[in-house]
Amino acid sequence: MLASGCASQRLTGADLDQVRRPAFISRIKDGAGPKSLVFREDSAYGDKLKKLEPVEADRRLTVKLLQAVTRFEVSERLRVNTLTQLPREFPWTHVVDPARVASVLESFLVEEVPANAPDYDLVASLGADTIVEFVIEDYGMRSDDGHAGAYLRGYGRMFTLDGRTEVWRRPFDLDQVTQGKPHLDPFKVGKNPSLFRDAMTELLDEVAQLFVKDLTPQDRGAAPPPSRASAASDVVPGQAGAPAPEAEKPAEDTLAPGELPDPDP
Repeated sequence: MLASGCASQRLTGADLDQVRRPAFISRIKDGAGPKSLVFREDSAYGDKLKKLEPVEADRRLTVKLLQAVTRFEVSERLRVNTLTQLPREFPWTHVVDPARVASVLESFLVEEVPANAPDYDLVASLGADTIVEFVIEDYGMRSDDGHAGAYLRGYGRMFTLDGRTEVWRRPFDLDQVTQGKPHLDPFKVGKNPSLFRDAMTELLDEVAQLFVKDLTPQDRGAAPPPSRASAASDVVPGQAGAPAPEAEKPAEDTLAPGELPDPDP
């Protein structure tokens, strides 16, 4: 599912032809995640949890999700994978250097991404005339009737800095549970958080492909001559670090602090 409650607006070739120097911004709203909505919203795990309260089980799983992939990596993957797949044609050959955008917005710290809307006028000082912005509003894991998966919600948009005229908007709402993807066992994620990272990577790449299609309308007029600069010079950031080492096996019927029950064999 690639639509949500917000209305979509198609980017026309005529509007894209007016863009001279776009800048890309990717951010995650404050409180967007990662969230675990697995155990509180699905009673199917009650027997497995035994004495562990669903609220506490979700809290522990949330910690594991945080270990799997940082907010920075989630935000960056969407931006980079979209940018690197755009065709080497104007205006994507004239994109403002992402490092300069991050620097002027002070969002370059490894574990930080801007949570609130930035001061877009600061980006204008770099020569940008248009902003392409990706906003992640909600992400994490959820479950329905014992079938769990990752989910991702947000939107992409493009607007001019002169007048803030919005020329493109695409909401997205992806849910592996409703998509019928294979079960993402929350207890396995508890032991191997990289499983959640892999699931998020799949969702982010799906959104990036949609954005690339939206940002390459076929009804364009004559474009300015190409530049030697290339939008594809950006690099995909490294993956999250390895999961924490396994704790010693606790005594039978007890759980180590912060841990979830073992997955079924």
